[in-house]
Amino acid sequence: MSIKMMHHVCIQTECYNESLEFYTKILGFELVSETPNFHSRNFNTWLRVGQFMIELQTAKKGEKLKSWSSLNEGIVHMCFLVDNVEEEFKRITKLGYSNFKIKNGEIIYKVEDGYLFKIKAPEGTEIEIRDLLI
Repeated sequence: MSIKMMHHVCIQTECYNESLEFYTKILGFELVSETPNFHSRNFNTWLRVGQFMIELQTAKKGEKLKSWSSLNEGIVHMCFLVDNVEEEFKRITKLGYSNFKIKNGEIIYKVEDGYLFKIKAPEGTEIEIRDLLI
């Protein structure tokens, strides 16, 4: 196989400013570049954490994006590995973000010798935060 690594995921959003703030301030991505008026989009932006990148872009002008659903085929969520799920949860809630997925009445729950929680980005992307590398 000639694939070296995953380079990026592209996320489209109709709430660009909220999504940009979420990925940079809440999840700690670095803003690499922000290009206005990119191929009939208001913005096309590159964000990076470690070697992983997100291409965050607005819809093409005049188009309406469909809402995300866990019933869609394809990628259902993204997952990021942290050292300590509880500490990461506390860090995010201290920043004032509170849009977490609740499962069986719990936000943080145990899975396969580790813990995880899921947070929803402003544009609807579900993000898993876990402390176990499988």
